[in-house]
Amino acid sequence: MAVNIEAYFSILNQAQAKHAQLIVVSKKQTVQDIKILYDLGHRDFGENYVQELQEKQTQLPQDIRWHFIGHLQTNKLKYIAPYIYLIQSIDSLKLMFELHNQALKCHRKIPFLIEYKISQEPTKAGADTKTLEMLLGHLTQCPNIHCQGFMGMGSVTHDDEVTKNEFKIISSKFLEHQSQELSILSLGMSNDYKLALSYHSNMIRIGSLIFGNR
Repeated sequence: MAVNIEAYFSILNQAQAKHAQLIVVSKKQTVQDIKILYDLGHRDFGENYVQELQEKQTQLPQDIRWHFIGHLQTNKLKYIAPYIYLIQSIDSLKLMFELHNQALKCHRKIPFLIEYKISQEPTKAGADTKTLEMLLGHLTQCPNIHCQGFMGMGSVTHDDEVTKNEFKIISSKFLEHQSQELSILSLGMSNDYKLALSYHSNMIRIGSLIFGNR
């Protein structure tokens, strides 16, 4: 399906009106379609799979800011550590410590978000509240990585009250920890980004509204 340029600019304008950043979710999209948005000036793209990201990163301009937004295995971190702009899905101490190890090897400081589990859906990943606090408590042991905030995924539901309650949880936790220099709340996708923007989200991740359903 062709890129919906009208939808792209509409969502971009909505995000900017709320001082939020648009991450275009480009998983399973062609290099050619990503390049269309790149040529329009877009630079921030989100990918879910390491191998797919690796292939695209070598074929597309090097000033693209790649965000990793999918479930991440510790043994795959080494492949994206040299160039990844922001990892949005750190949800365990093991993964965070391995990210720090890879950052040391690459001689760079890698930014990341803690993925906070706000949905009760068993397929959704993320750290529970205890693990989130544990991750924040161990940051001083990892000087080569930088926690910039939280990422969350709401339930797939038509019940706005369910989504609102989930967004309230992560929004409250984000505001609680803003004094720790956490500046990013990545919340909201194609089905719920408008609601997310009203719950302090300043980064939305949009794919299907721009590219169509895969």
